Amino acid sequence: MVNTIQPQIPKLTKINYDNWSIQMRASLGSQDCWDIVEEGYVEPKNAAAEAALTNEEKKNAKTSKKAWEILQKSLQGAEKPKKVHLQTLRAEFETLKMKPSESVDDYVIRVKAVVNEMKRNGETHDDVGVMGKILRSLIRKFDYVVVAIEESKDLSQISFNELVGSLEAYEHKMKQNDDIGNLDQVLQSRLSFNESGVRDNFG
Repeated sequence: MVNTIQPQIPKLTKINYDNWSIQMRASLGSQDCWDIVEEGYVEPKNAAAEAALTNEEKKNAKTSKKAWEILQKSLQGAEKPKKVHLQTLRAEFETLKMKPSESVDDYVIRVKAVVNEMKRNGETHDDVGVMGKILRSLIRKFDYVVVAIEESKDLSQISFNELVGSLEAYEHKMKQNDDIGNLDQVLQSRLSFNESGVRDNFG
């Protein structure tokens, strides 16, 4: 006797009905059960055939068809709006760009919000893909560090948090340099003002 290995049926969720139903049809069909689910129980004309089925079997046959119809109506109908929403999320993900006034932390939170929403609707992105997206969509002042990261690091060998930490460290360093530059400008302005005042008084 040859044992037939049945494929593992995925757990039915609100977002995987199409894939689940295909595998269920294949599994039930291989066991000659699909006709009962699809067509339900039809009263046989042959009395002997009818007698061969118990009342429980007749009940199960009718219940199986009804259950399938309920699942199909409730979940298949929900697939279309989910797919439309997912298409919108894909477009949003592709067009995401860091705003000039945004910090690295704020931008990462915005990217993760879209990625998590896509996951809830059945589409996942691995960390490498998300990290690549972030590096491609940073504002120009990060160009130097982006090139350095791409040339020195394999994104598959670092964690998401490591990448974000590197970007935040670079952002902090730039902010410190900007603050020093602003302080230098203030000192220069004061010096120029004082020299001008001296010349006016003693020139």
